[in-house]
Amino acid sequence: MLKVGVLALQGDVREHLSALDAAGVSPRPVKRADELAGVDAMVLPGGESTTIGKLLDRFGLLEPLRDRAADGMPLYGTCAGLILMARDIVGAHVSPRRLGVLDVVVRRNAYGRQVDSFEADLEVTGFDEPFRAVFIRAPSIEEVGQDVEVLATVEGTAVLVRQGSLLASSFHPEMTSDARIHELFVNTI
Repeated sequence: MLKVGVLALQGDVREHLSALDAAGVSPRPVKRADELAGVDAMVLPGGESTTIGKLLDRFGLLEPLRDRAADGMPLYGTCAGLILMARDIVGAHVSPRRLGVLDVVVRRNAYGRQVDSFEADLEVTGFDEPFRAVFIRAPSIEEVGQDVEVLATVEGTAVLVRQGSLLASSFHPEMTSDARIHELFVNTI
């Protein structure tokens, strides 16, 4: 059975573990490099990207995770996880400790503050029914590289993208009971 890790330093860890279990894999929390070495793929949860980046560095996971991604390990980043995966950040808030493995440019907190959180029904490439997405202080994807496939948009802005074995979303699919986005990730492994 596939072993999929969830970065367990901060953020929606428990919710992702549950969604991955529903998607039919063996989910594992990952806090150390030896735990990272034991998984086939990783989920980078939402939370606070600057804090998660600092913790990745402090726990000695930043370089091993970057190396595993460069070697083809599948990653899925939600919200802050998307920011950590992004090639570049625009705007006043940067996240210096990032993986930089996904060819996108993002803007942190582009949809506003916590009180501006919202839900939207997304038409996702390959899904028969819309996906109800939860956006909480979400980043926007401002630019995508030529090898990045846009799988869903909100008002013309990409919110779900895939580049090879990398998947990223501006929203939090783990906050719903719908496991289809996690299943999409599992199917890329």
